Amino acid sequence: MQTPAMDTDFSRRQNLTGIAMMCAGVACLCVNDAFAKTLTVSYSPVQIFFVRNVIALPFALMLALRMGGPGALRSYRPLAHLVRGVLWISAAVLFFTSLKYLRLAEATALVFIAPIFITALSALFLGEKVGWRRWLAVVTGFVGMLVVVRPGGAAFQPASLFSLGTALAYAVLMISARWVDQRESVWTLLLWLTGAGVALGALVMPFVWVPVRLEDLWLFFGIALFGTAGMTMMTQAFRRAPAVVLAPLDYSSLLWATLLGWYFWGEIPDALTYVGAAIIIVSSIYIVLRERRVERGE
Repeated sequence: MQTPAMDTDFSRRQNLTGIAMMCAGVACLCVNDAFAKTLTVSYSPVQIFFVRNVIALPFALMLALRMGGPGALRSYRPLAHLVRGVLWISAAVLFFTSLKYLRLAEATALVFIAPIFITALSALFLGEKVGWRRWLAVVTGFVGMLVVVRPGGAAFQPASLFSLGTALAYAVLMISARWVDQRESVWTLLLWLTGAGVALGALVMPFVWVPVRLEDLWLFFGIALFGTAGMTMMTQAFRRAPAVVLAPLDYSSLLWATLLGWYFWGEIPDALTYVGAAIIIVSSIYIVLRERRVERGE
């Protein structure tokens, strides 16, 4: 017989496991970004994304079959997955392009605006009720974005718009999950997104393909490995612990991006980048916490 103490202990273990998986997943995605930044010197962002998905597709297929069985291959709304594939490839290509011109930490900090985009888009286009507190957090987040980008200033870099485009495409991608049939598992989503990345990327390859050098193969395998591992661990984390516990941990990627950027390229972002990132992070965390309270009816 389960006692309240046993339930509490089990819940605590689940939360700790989810936190550990979330932190590991975030770190893997940052390593993935560092590898991609290295590859942008020699290859187009579209080719990097395409080769990454070609390598990852067999692993995504095996993972989907193992975790979801043959039913994971079936989609009830293939067109929704195709549209989501377009959004995903748009977000990835825009981000890889930003990595070519921006410091790793700067590109990462600007993508933090995505949860704020999600809240704004949900209110404007889905008719969701957003109170004045969350609208204030949205406005504050945009102020933080302006601090990082500094439009019109001497430090402004047009490449920042690629990172902002990434955040917008990613926000629409997250919202588009509602278009997917509820009978489909997360493994079906992972498999179809990867497959869509291969299919859509193949259409562009004749125009941008550059022969892959032998010494770069390990980098392509690296982004496939760390990218897939990161997404899988983060997905599993959200199945074990509440989103309100895990969501703030996503911002630990700024620490990893700073360390990797400094170690490999000697990049040291200026103080205003961190100030703007802090504003965005606080605004995003407040939105997550506020939405949690609204769901509970508090």
